Amino acid sequence: MPRHQQTLDQKPPKHALAATQPIFEARGLRKVYHTGELDVVALQGVDLDFHPGELVVLLGASGSGKSTLLNILGGLDIPTAGTLRYKGWDLSGGGERTLTQFRRNCVGFVFQFYNLIPSLTARENVALITDIAPDPMKPEDALDRVGLSHRLDHFPSQLSGGEQQRVAIARAIAKKPEVLLCDEPTGALDVTTGITVLEAIERINRELGTLTVVITHNAAMAAMADRVLHLSDGHIVKEIHNEQRVDVTTLQW
Repeated sequence: MPRHQQTLDQKPPKHALAATQPIFEARGLRKVYHTGELDVVALQGVDLDFHPGELVVLLGASGSGKSTLLNILGGLDIPTAGTLRYKGWDLSGGGERTLTQFRRNCVGFVFQFYNLIPSLTARENVALITDIAPDPMKPEDALDRVGLSHRLDHFPSQLSGGEQQRVAIARAIAKKPEVLLCDEPTGALDVTTGITVLEAIERINRELGTLTVVITHNAAMAAMADRVLHLSDGHIVKEIHNEQRVDVTTLQW
């Protein structure tokens, strides 16, 4: 068995955890979607690294390649060309078994829509992940980290949109992932509720040291990040390093 498959069965070896080594190393990432006679190029030779504990915001118009990049980072898609390494292990050529192990053990996802099961309580929705993760936190602990310890036994229909999204965040972090990927997590929320959700994401990044990558159309969110990547036509056209992250509650929307 290739050793990259072995390492994703459990936590990577200690040498892969060194803070000086990027969590992700992408080189020449290219993605082409074939739709009939038309080829749509979503990524065009992207090179980048992501480091432990970073909070990175991806900005760009619809069709710029943000979601494609996030899906490849999360093992939901594979590049047409180029390489992606996670802590030194090749994901781009590892096969579906490796990607399945990676998604299950190493990465948490938060999407614009919450995807909660209506017939399960907040606690039970989170337990769906903790029941299959190798070393999870308790559902109650995950929900406490997003400020919902008082809503454990409420069903999604009894929760506001922001609370449902925070349950989704708790579900994503309950497996203790090294990586948290968020695709427009506030896209369906009003400003006040969105700030509450962003506070939860920022807190997880700060307290757990989870590499966090957030897609947004809202340029105001750039100030909350360590680093901002601007995408256009499948390219990273600008990269900004913030000397200091701005508190989410002070963002100018």
